[in-house]
Amino acid sequence: MPLKVGIIGYGGMAGWHHKTINDLSELDVIGAYDIRDEVREKIHKEGLISYESGEALCSDPQIDIVIVSTPNDTHKLYSIMALRSGKNVICEKPAVMNAAELEEIIAVSKECGKVFTVNQNRRWDKDVQKIKKVLNTGILNNPYYIERRVQGSRQSLHGWRGYAVNGGGMIYDWGAHLIDQFIYLFPGNVISVDAHLQQIHSNEVDDNFSMLIRFESGLSVLINVAMNCFIKQPLWHMCCEDGTAIIYDWDSEGKIVKLNEDTSNMVWDEEIVYTAAGPTRSMAPRPKETTTEIPLPDVDVDWMDFYRNFCFAVKGTAEQAVKPEQSLRVMKIIDAAFESSRTKKSVTRVI
Repeated sequence: MPLKVGIIGYGGMAGWHHKTINDLSELDVIGAYDIRDEVREKIHKEGLISYESGEALCSDPQIDIVIVSTPNDTHKLYSIMALRSGKNVICEKPAVMNAAELEEIIAVSKECGKVFTVNQNRRWDKDVQKIKKVLNTGILNNPYYIERRVQGSRQSLHGWRGYAVNGGGMIYDWGAHLIDQFIYLFPGNVISVDAHLQQIHSNEVDDNFSMLIRFESGLSVLINVAMNCFIKQPLWHMCCEDGTAIIYDWDSEGKIVKLNEDTSNMVWDEEIVYTAAGPTRSMAPRPKETTTEIPLPDVDVDWMDFYRNFCFAVKGTAEQAVKPEQSLRVMKIIDAAFESSRTKKSVTRVI
């Protein structure tokens, strides 16, 4: 029997959840609630139960799982309501407005014995899984500097995402995803966060930001999200001790250039190289025979694996893929980013 699902907040992302879940035998969406009258009518036309309130949805004994897909400032309210009603919860990212609120939710989930997770589905993006495979299979080793970028030129934030009171802005939107990807790929301690949040076209929230994260391992990560960029940079640029990987775009096209295994006999030319920018020795090109260009590995990805894993976790047959403790680390890094941007200083603490 599939687990029954109710959705609170039936906007764009909720519609995506509904459409995705329709292809899964493990889940069945039976109803939804939204504060807007016109959306309630849409819910009814979709053949779903249109609940009159969040309380009514959460109190329905048919429902096993509640998906919270409301503006960010109400995630805590509805997540705790659902958990205390005996439901398991999938909360849209970012989990909440700050780490303290998420700690409250996690405490309630443990108290109620229910499973809580945050919808970090972009761990299953093809580009992320390609980077993971490059590292896990030893194609490249010991990454020390990674640039991760998402850039566009829309310039304006849609709907509630443009308002501070609702938890709008790019650091809550895309930042939550990209930070989570690094917590997923590199579970070691973060020891510092230095962030610059900008309002280029927005009056209230960040529409561009850059963040430098330093891990205790020595890895440095630069995250950049921009809504005012007309010449995009690569999604990923990863420097490792033995080579470099690049992913250009959403199609996950890219390449790897790595050192050949035996470079012990390589001799650098001591002559100065003359370029259009003048003479240089330290940036002289590496001899071509010392490196090899190889394609990125192939991966099979399916966003629905997030939902499948959650079903198994609810049934007690699998460990959660997106753990609340990981989402708490993401929120603590976001908190540190806001603090860093406000104080114009690096925030140094173990996260």
